[in-house]
Amino acid sequence: MKKVLVTGATGFLGKYVVEELSQSGYQVRAFGRNRKMGQSLETSTVAFFQGDLTKQEDLAQACQEMDMVVHAGALSTVWGPWEDFYQTNVLGTKYVLDACREAGIQRLVYVSSPSIYAAPRDQLAIKESDAPQENNLNNYIRSKLASEKLFKDYPDVPSIILRPRGLFGIGDTSILPRVLKLSQKIGIPLIGAGRQLMDMTCVENVALAIRLALEAPQASGEVYNITNGEPRAFKDLIEETLRGLGYPITYRKVPAPLISVIASSLEFLYRVLKLKGEPALTRYTYYLLRYSQTLDISKAERDLGYRPRISISEGIDQYVQDYRKH
Repeated sequence: MKKVLVTGATGFLGKYVVEELSQSGYQVRAFGRNRKMGQSLETSTVAFFQGDLTKQEDLAQACQEMDMVVHAGALSTVWGPWEDFYQTNVLGTKYVLDACREAGIQRLVYVSSPSIYAAPRDQLAIKESDAPQENNLNNYIRSKLASEKLFKDYPDVPSIILRPRGLFGIGDTSILPRVLKLSQKIGIPLIGAGRQLMDMTCVENVALAIRLALEAPQASGEVYNITNGEPRAFKDLIEETLRGLGYPITYRKVPAPLISVIASSLEFLYRVLKLKGEPALTRYTYYLLRYSQTLDISKAERDLGYRPRISISEGIDQYVQDYRKH
């Protein structure tokens, strides 16, 4: 029975990864900071390890006696000081790589982010090789690019990097809750007719892709985009979700230049005045609302045998059923 360490195990994706791996015959060590949540994951094949990504000794200890590592832990918000992102996402990933090297880990799967592709233009069928060398749109993106660059210094650690897009599902703390909050407060901001194409991914499919990456025969620093492989118009996704929940659909048509100016101004104010929290609108969110962005997943399909298990409509339906219970 292969032993796998999963960082970020108490997070939204992490919990699904732990479940996918333990159900597929792996012995899982679930690494995270939240003891209460971590202990709730424990079963006969899952043991919780309380640790912090910013503490090198925690990771070195956690990797001992493991065969493989899934590094899914990260600070993933759209706003915050560089130092926070650097400590957790860049140094944390370096500590994981060091610990893997030290422990002779057979396979490391790192969960990066396709937010690194973000740009003020439509981009369709983005390939992994289209990633820019630099992208300073926000500190999260900067930290993810910097962490990916570390891997070239660890050719002795067999690794695969995944870039999964727009994760959603039961337990989602980011995408759908934000949309619901917006729709109730002010309505959904609509730029143009809302026909911008976007990719989403059911969280279960990302957990599957991670397992496939652990099991892939080759791992020499390859990078793979992961999505549901069914790009949809922004407006269609919103309407399918809100209809399912029985919520009224209210749009606010907003001219693109106005949103752009507001986002840039808010970011400027937050930066200069060092305000707490995050701006109500960021340039990153503006790009998501304004431009089409879809990813090419043919490489993951070919090399990893990746086929999404759950469609977007099924994922939305599951979310809706669960939401109605609470």
